[in-house]
Amino acid sequence: MKIFHRIGLQLPAHYRVFAGFFLYSFCMGGFYPRLAEIQKQIGISEGTLGLALIGVASGTLVSLTVLAPKLERLGARNLLLTLLPGIALVYAVACHMASPLTLFAALFVAGVCIGCVETVVNVEADRVEHQMGRRIMNRSHAFWSFGFFGAGAFSALVSHMGISPQLQLGITVPLAVLATVLLLGRFEGAPARPSAVSTVDGSHSDDAPAPHFALPTPAILVLVASCAGAMLLEGAGIDWSAIYMRNIFSSDAATSAMAVSVVALAQASMRFIADGLVERWTPVPFARGLLVTLAIGASMVYFAPWPAIAFMGFALIGIGSSAIFPLAVSAAAQRGDRPAAVNVAAMAQSAFVIFLLAPPSLGLVAEHWGVRWSYGICLPLVLLGLLTCKALAPRARTTD
Repeated sequence: MKIFHRIGLQLPAHYRVFAGFFLYSFCMGGFYPRLAEIQKQIGISEGTLGLALIGVASGTLVSLTVLAPKLERLGARNLLLTLLPGIALVYAVACHMASPLTLFAALFVAGVCIGCVETVVNVEADRVEHQMGRRIMNRSHAFWSFGFFGAGAFSALVSHMGISPQLQLGITVPLAVLATVLLLGRFEGAPARPSAVSTVDGSHSDDAPAPHFALPTPAILVLVASCAGAMLLEGAGIDWSAIYMRNIFSSDAATSAMAVSVVALAQASMRFIADGLVERWTPVPFARGLLVTLAIGASMVYFAPWPAIAFMGFALIGIGSSAIFPLAVSAAAQRGDRPAAVNVAAMAQSAFVIFLLAPPSLGLVAEHWGVRWSYGICLPLVLLGLLTCKALAPRARTTD
């Protein structure tokens, strides 16, 4: 690893965080724009494909609940230098799978790697944010979306050149190794935030470690309801937009791949400016604006008579889904009825239930009703979000 330190670029701490988020999504993002071609090569239906895609969320959930507490001992630098190219390698292997079961298994391994990287980069963003004294979390997640956009644009380009998904994802592996060494070769983790498990009066502090499993309270379930539509449509935009363009408009592979890029670029652009907009408008009005935008986008995709209308709808889905979940996580942390770490864990684990159920549910809907309905069926959940988004309002913490 010392040779990587000599080769790597000297970057400020927050730039390294941004690079970590960008590389994380770029290494996984090339798979989804080519999903329509991979589905055709395996010869499976949308419903079966949806079941195989559960592998990613399943592996990530296992990683977050079982491996996350052990990651500190392994070191953030070692994990990023190993697992970022590892994610690219596993996806490159996954596109060669010939059956739904082997595809699920490969994606499960990818999900385990993703869960580890997800933990490392978010913890590092939080620590650097504390060290700098200013917010960088939303901008960090914007770079995640920029990475997905870059992967989608690259996929569209190589698809237009006639390069197969297998060759493209194979090329991504050495690119991931080179970029990781250059951008993160000199990575050094920021110091941990000062924390204590309990306060003087015996109550738990907000920095107390979260349990492996945290049951959601009714208030947390309301927060989950407020962002469920956004999470489902974000998944639909990433997982099914390429298949939508192929099935509805008989688009070529390059045009289908660009649909994923449109979602990611719109999402990234909004995330990049979200912190300032939240401060100006406050969370609830801002969330309502995003949810209305999301509903318009999903409706445009559902009814789209031409590809251009669908692309506009995908852009609005990207904007509308950009910041609802982070707002819900912040509201969970501020509730004050339990330690913030417990509420955030309950919120995240409840959200992962949605991510587990979304691919097979939307896949079955696409298979039996048509892929347009994968977007139309989410509209009632967006309405539910509008009815419950008052829960996103900041709360004064309770005191004993």
